[in-house]
Amino acid sequence: MRLLTRVLAITASAATVATAAAATPASAAAELVVNGTFAGGTTPWWNSADTSMAVSGGRLQVKVTGGTANAWDAMVGQNAITLAKGKAYTLSFDASASAPVSAVTTVQLAASPYTRTLTKTFSLGTTSKRYSFPFTSTLATTGGQVSFQLGGNAGFTFSVDNVSLTEASSSTPAPTPTATPRPTSTPKPTATPKPTPTTTATTTPKPGSGPLAQTDGFYVDPDSNPATWVRNNSGDSRAARIRSAISSKPIARWFGNWNSDIGSAVSSYVAAADKAGKLPVLVAYNIPGRDACGGHSGGGAGSEAAYKTWISAFASGIGSRPAVVVIEPDSLGDFNCMSDAAVQERNRMLTYATQQFRDKATNTWAYLDGGNSGWVAAGTMATRLTSAGVRNIRGFSVNVSNYYTTSESATYAKAVDSALGGTATFVIDTSRNGNGSNGEWCNPAGRKLGVPAQAGGAAEMLLWVKVPGDSDGNCGIASGVPAGQFSPAIAVRLIDGT
Repeated sequence: MRLLTRVLAITASAATVATAAAATPASAAAELVVNGTFAGGTTPWWNSADTSMAVSGGRLQVKVTGGTANAWDAMVGQNAITLAKGKAYTLSFDASASAPVSAVTTVQLAASPYTRTLTKTFSLGTTSKRYSFPFTSTLATTGGQVSFQLGGNAGFTFSVDNVSLTEASSSTPAPTPTATPRPTSTPKPTATPKPTPTTTATTTPKPGSGPLAQTDGFYVDPDSNPATWVRNNSGDSRAARIRSAISSKPIARWFGNWNSDIGSAVSSYVAAADKAGKLPVLVAYNIPGRDACGGHSGGGAGSEAAYKTWISAFASGIGSRPAVVVIEPDSLGDFNCMSDAAVQERNRMLTYATQQFRDKATNTWAYLDGGNSGWVAAGTMATRLTSAGVRNIRGFSVNVSNYYTTSESATYAKAVDSALGGTATFVIDTSRNGNGSNGEWCNPAGRKLGVPAQAGGAAEMLLWVKVPGDSDGNCGIASGVPAGQFSPAIAVRLIDGT
């Protein structure tokens, strides 16, 4: 995060508390936020560039300029927050906005390296709503900060009141610094807060937890494009090689507007995997304006409303059965080819998608696609992931349908995760990265199959997300083969690395 233009010291006593805390017993822990009701004006709250703030109607009103790229480009906050490592806290506030937008709230260090102990993306509506986020501090500091990060949106007014940060209870002994952080109320694996990136490795769930522990390996799609081709072309001299090297391996099944009944299609596929005791990998690929930069895989749902209906049915089709889902490949890398209004619409749709998988597919590890190491800078991608709701789900995917090596992809993903505060896990698409990237993305020559699907291996999982042999579009070595169509010639070249 960039250094804030000003850092203000506390100049008022901690006598004013949020309305929500006013009725608590006298024995409750001390309020750590000063002037959270804004009865004393704006002091000691500060605001960054691209904002202006004033108290109106008993609430802090923050006018946010549009056109900023990152959430932290427009901020309001308070410094000099004291935190004890291992203690449980709750950050609460009432907030609304002049238009529906997403924002981020953090509790973190006020100065470099800006380590975060709480990061939450939340959706704002025009009616004031109470938000409450419990967490266990991984920081021991007198230089903490509570912030509201409001950038990356069109211009709007943020309204906030009754901001409160308190310990869970003054009478409850604090856990030791090595205690496992308490989960939030969301029953998904992503709901367990993680410490800062320096200790992530000790708390990242091991392969074999969650849906991985409930299944016996990954599901092999019997009707994948390469499997179907092999079945229909058994006499072809290439069939045996494609069967052995590709169609017998676990490959993700992609779902889009070619599925007439998405709920039924997803349910049938997951049910087949569940019956076999295997873990299916699915891809949701129906965002409106899909492939805005590449153009070869354009299409998607016809409107925001249509997409929300579609993705809700997708998540419902999985239900409580174990699954892995990659959400909308390339959707956060295309922003340079989209208008600001289209970006905001896409963020709304992706946030809704993450909420649907969180709430309806309760035994699914879902990953929002985070592009690849040669496309968008890690810090920028972290901001885009945050604005699109990545904190609602397990984490993010990288290298989908691309060629960067596993090592390059892992380095990039770790940088993205660090920018997210060490709060997410990631998976890598290794389907075609055996020879790395030559800088081309659309059916380049000389690429090779990568390591087949497995748990672990520089990421939470290595997956074949792209179907090897399926064309990227009418380009490269697949001239005349449209995107998504299987080509045995491409498949054999991936087997041979030619």
